[in-house]
Formats: sequence, C-alpha cells, structure tokens
Amino acid sequence: MIHKFHIPVLGLGFSIDTPLKVARYGISSVVSIVDDELVERMRAYHCRQNNIAYHPILKHDIDARARRITAYLNLLNDLVDRQFNALCQQQFYTDSDLDRYFLLLPEEHALKQGYDLLAEFAGQAQRTYFENLLRKRMVKGAIDVNIMSKVDKMNYNARSKFTADENTDALAAFRGFAESDLCSSIILSAGMNQRLFNYIEGFADFFPAEGLPVRKKLIIKVNDYRSAYLQARMLAKKGLWVSEFRIESGLNCGGHAFATDGILLGPILEEFMLKRSELQTELFSIYKDVLLAKGIESPDMPSQRVSVQGGIGTSCENEFLLKYYKLDATGWGSPFLLVPETTNVDGNTLKHLIEASRDDFYLSNASPLGVLFNNFKQSTINQLQKSRIAKGQPGSPCTKKYLVSNTEFTNEPICTASRQYQSLKIAQLNAADISDDERHVKIEEVTEKICLCEGLCSSAYIKNGMLKQRENTAVAVCPGPNLAYFSGIFSLEEMTGHIYGKVNLLSGVDRPNLFVNELRLYINYLLKNIEQFAGDMNEKKVKYFAKFKGQLLAGINYYKILAVDIRYPEFGLEKMMHELMAATNQVLALEY
Repeated sequence: MIHKFHIPVLGLGFSIDTPLKVARYGISSVVSIVDDELVERMRAYHCRQNNIAYHPILKHDIDARARRITAYLNLLNDLVDRQFNALCQQQFYTDSDLDRYFLLLPEEHALKQGYDLLAEFAGQAQRTYFENLLRKRMVKGAIDVNIMSKVDKMNYNARSKFTADENTDALAAFRGFAESDLCSSIILSAGMNQRLFNYIEGFADFFPAEGLPVRKKLIIKVNDYRSAYLQARMLAKKGLWVSEFRIESGLNCGGHAFATDGILLGPILEEFMLKRSELQTELFSIYKDVLLAKGIESPDMPSQRVSVQGGIGTSCENEFLLKYYKLDATGWGSPFLLVPETTNVDGNTLKHLIEASRDDFYLSNASPLGVLFNNFKQSTINQLQKSRIAKGQPGSPCTKKYLVSNTEFTNEPICTASRQYQSLKIAQLNAADISDDERHVKIEEVTEKICLCEGLCSSAYIKNGMLKQRENTAVAVCPGPNLAYFSGIFSLEEMTGHIYGKVNLLSGVDRPNLFVNELRLYINYLLKNIEQFAGDMNEKKVKYFAKFKGQLLAGINYYKILAVDIRYPEFGLEKMMHELMAATNQVLALEY
C-alpha cells in the first residue's frame, strides 16, 4: 500500500464509486455491495459516461444479484486500470494527474522524496532512468468491498419457494465479489454469519495456489480483540486467512454503531498490540494444518495487518496511533463527505453538513436492523419522516426489502421501517391497555425507524442526475460525531494534507482528542441506558451497569497512564488530564 490510510465504506451510495475518484492516486477505498439495484444503476451510469456498451441485468434474471455485483466490480476494475495506465503515461512536472499522484503522498514517503529529487537531474538519460524507476514503483489503490454479514435475507421465487442458501442476500453478494476480476479484499462487518463463513470455502481465489498469495483477501471489521480472535480462528479452521483486522470505535464512528460493554478504544488497541504476534502464530498453526489436509501447499506465514478507524481527527492522532500501537493503517471516513470530488453527497446535504453543530449528530434507534445508528438531524429523510407522521401515514413504502426481519404480524418477514409494519404496530398499541404516556413513548419508538435502503442511495442519484420520475429524494446520511468539528468544502489535496500534517483543517477548533471524545460518548450512552431502565431495574441490569462502569473506569485509568507516554504536545495532554479527572468523577457518581 502506498498510503497508510483508507476511505472506509460510507453508507450505501456515498462511496459506491469512490475508487473511480481516488484509486489511480494509490488511495484505497471501500464500496458497499449490499444494494444490487444501486450497483446496477451505477453500472449503467458509468457505462454511459465512458461510452461503454451497457447490457442490463434485470432483477428477475437468473442469479441477478450476484451477476450485477460482478459486472459492476469488473467495470470499476477496468476503468481504474484505464485511469492508472493513462496517468502513468503522463509527463512529470506538467501539472498532470501523474504529478498529483506524488504530491498527495506524505513528505517522508520514499516515492515523494524521489519525485522531489527528480527536478535536480540535469542529464536527460539520467532523468529518464529515474522517471522510469518511479513509475515502476507506483501502485493503484485497492477497490475493496464491504458486506454486513448478518444482512442476509432469505429469498423466495414467485411460488414462495426458498431459492436455496447460496441465494440469500449475503451469500449472493459475496459470490458477486468472489467471481469478479478484482484482486482485492472483502470486509465482513457486523459479526459472524456461520452460513457465510462456510460458503467462502467454495471459492479457490481465497486459497493460495502454487505458492502464490491468495487473489482475494478477507478483512474482518471488529470492535474488540475477542471478536477478532473468535472469527479469525473459525475461518482458519476452514483454511481461510484473515489478512487484516479493521478495528472500529464502538460509538465514535459513522453508520451503524456496535457499542462495547464499556471497553474503550485505547485498551482495545493495547490488547491487539500485545497479543498480535501470538494471535498470528496461533492462527497460522491452524491454517497451515488445514491447508495440508486439503492438499494445498502451505505458504510461509502470510502478513496480517491491523488498522483502526473511527473518530480520528488530526495528523497528530493519526501518527500517534500508527507509531504507538504499531498499526499498519488508519481509516478516515466521515471527513471525506466534505470532499465532493471523492464521495456522492448532494448539494443540499453538503450544505447542511458544513453548517452543522455538534448537536446535529446523534445516536439513534432509526435503523430497522435494531442496531444503534449514527444519525444527522438535518437530513431530509428525517423531515420526510416527520411529515408522514403529521399526515397520519407513518412509515415508508418497502420496495427493496433488504432489511426485512420482523414476523410479528406476518408469516413473511417485513421491515420495521415499512408503512405496513408501523400501521399494524400502532394499531396494536392503540388497542393495548396501557397509559397514554406509555403508548406515546412506544409509538415514537416505532415511528423512529427510517428507510435506509432508499435514504442511503438517494444522494448518489441526486448528485449524478440519475433520479427517476417521482422517485424519493429524501436523503439519509450517517456521519460519525467527529464530523462536527470539520466545517467547509475541501479538496482531495486538502484532506490528505490534513491527514499527513501538511495543513491543519481544524486550526482554532476546540476539539477534545479522539480518546476523550469516545469516552464522552460512552458515558452518555451509559447514562441513557440507566435512565431507560430506571423504573424497571433488575439484578441482571444492575450487574451489566456495574460491569460497564468498571470497564469505563479501567479505561480512564489506562488513559491517565498513557498520557505520560504520549510525546505529542498537540494531543493537549494537560487538558486531557483535566477531562479524564472530570470523567472519573462523572462515572463514579452514576447510580442505578
């Protein structure tokens, strides 16, 4: 990898074609392949933009979901290859994309230093030699993909007959990637799916062949060491190697938030650092034996990267995480929503994000998955939701059905954000023998759910002029709370420069460091949980809150010790110690 940061998946549509905007510069990014309808429409769009014949794959065609995904990923791969090859043919020092490739690199990178030295060569033969040397060392950014493992709807044909395990949503999406031309990674997020893990074994590209590395790699996104260990061990027992653990903050992230039981990011990274070598050795021992049993030549121990994402805001934090915890990379997601040339954010949403205050970013129960979801108050989907409620028509038409899961009122699963479910549930609550106050609270919980299938795609359609007649224009956006500290529209040069310390986009902004920010989020999360169960406390909840509180205090003590080892004045160490003392008192005062 040329760069030590990547752009994680951003909703469904916001990063759906980000590789076309950054991969030629050596920057890796992640595409969501959850929504094959979005994928197919984006394929049609980019075929038109590049004068490529487009042959549609219709929704009811055989194996349509997997084939759509394969076709789109192959298109991305082909277009990025074209871009990169064209870039490599350009001349140095002509204000070209070739120059931009090197100017985006950190100053200390060997390629950037070689580029700077190139200007000093006077002899043409000598200069040509070094130009060719630089070109040979250039690499593209990866086109990685992401699926949420447990978003795995079972599918039925017109006769209501189950179409088999391999056609569930997660497995079909995985097959779409596995059968593509890409030599990159698939990120498995949102926990274990045994059916999916078993399915991976059937694809040769995930196994070494003739001593060569695997063509396609597995990355698992985790929020603690235990989850990483269990999933990687399970995969190793199938002869599958996890090439990277992508650690994400439980709460200080975008999209769905998978909170820990009070274990903070710093202690999690410390555990990974201390156990990383031991884990790799244990996994390789299992992996090697399984490969031998399968008749596959065992390679040397493969590399195993560890990266972190969620809430990183300054070059100082970025550098500290990489060096102190010996990480291979960092992920920068939400700030790239303010870089129009890299992501699909429509003008109206972009304006609201720029003008937003910290109160506009909040943790909600809006996701039909029943998982906490980072929401944005000014998003137009929230306005549409309120309008529908005011008209007595809560809920959304459910057309895509990716998140159907509830069978409370129906034999076939339906989505809790759908008009069908919300109407049935509200009718049930209106008929229930409960107080008006309780009924009001419960109805608000029902109507808080929003349609993410449509909302997380709309911005891409709006920005690229792809909206169909009478199509919903309401946009859902799910940035992490750290975006509150960024304000403005930035270029790719400015954002990468900020990551590498060339410029400071947060100059003059009063912002606690990423550890303190996450700590505050966890304290508020615990407070809300205690308040929620204040009238219905039981022994199980008391034990849970006590454990959570204890792990928060352990994390705070870890940070107090860590502060002595942090050699970066920009971290605001004196301020950090005051904030940690205040947090200690706040947690100790919690009662339940």
